[in-house]
Amino acid sequence: MPPFARQTGKPMARAEPLWWHQAMKSFEELVAEGAAVPLEGWDFSWFEGRATEERPPWGYASLIAAKLAAVSSALDLQTGGGEVTASAPVLPPLLAATESWPPNAAVAARNLPFVVRAPDGGPLPFRTGVFDLVISRHPVVTPWQEVARVLKPGGTYFSQQIGAGTNRELTDFMMGPQVVGEERGTAAARAAAEAAGLEVVRLEPVSLRVAFFDVGAVVHFLRKVLWTVPGFTVEAYRDRLLDMHAHIQEHGEFVCTSTRFLVEARKGRRGPV
Repeated sequence: MPPFARQTGKPMARAEPLWWHQAMKSFEELVAEGAAVPLEGWDFSWFEGRATEERPPWGYASLIAAKLAAVSSALDLQTGGGEVTASAPVLPPLLAATESWPPNAAVAARNLPFVVRAPDGGPLPFRTGVFDLVISRHPVVTPWQEVARVLKPGGTYFSQQIGAGTNRELTDFMMGPQVVGEERGTAAARAAAEAAGLEVVRLEPVSLRVAFFDVGAVVHFLRKVLWTVPGFTVEAYRDRLLDMHAHIQEHGEFVCTSTRFLVEARKGRRGPV
């Protein structure tokens, strides 16, 4: 909830919470707001007061900050806008990042010292055995063989990933019931890591409550997180958005569940990859 108004010598007027103001807006106003928000970077601060998501218990930013401070070389894979890695107080002498989407790459180049445009699932443009640490937060796809190749012997891959069926209630509401594939599940991640010659030393899943308080927040989320409803546009999904607006007006929120998992995998000190 926002703070009360600043003291001016007059009685303070209570600032209404943002969700209250959103409830007073029309469907068209809310949708227009959600459709107008820029998509560059991986900053979700616009959602403050309009949506909430529980955070994983492990604290990814703090964990990678400690790991980055302890190595001499690191790669941030599919960095988005680079905001999370850039927030670490100590960065290694050699820090590289990859990003495939040009608008995000431009933001990342302002936040990090060396950013390379590279396809999400393709070969990485780095020599074999150059990084002590490879990190990634919510990668579109993990190129496990390439991760193993660019890691030094004894190096670590550390990642927070989106799990199978994340936000499936939102996907099903917009598209109808969908089959949940297991290709993003923890079992698939373990199998792929081990097939690349890595040893999985930590694999921790979690389910998190997500709530949207207005349809504009849903619109912006679906534009930003493209895999939730592939091919989403306001025009194509207008009827379902109207239903979503009615649902939120009646219930005060739309609730779904996001899934995340933390995976840490190590490259052997001697064995070839």
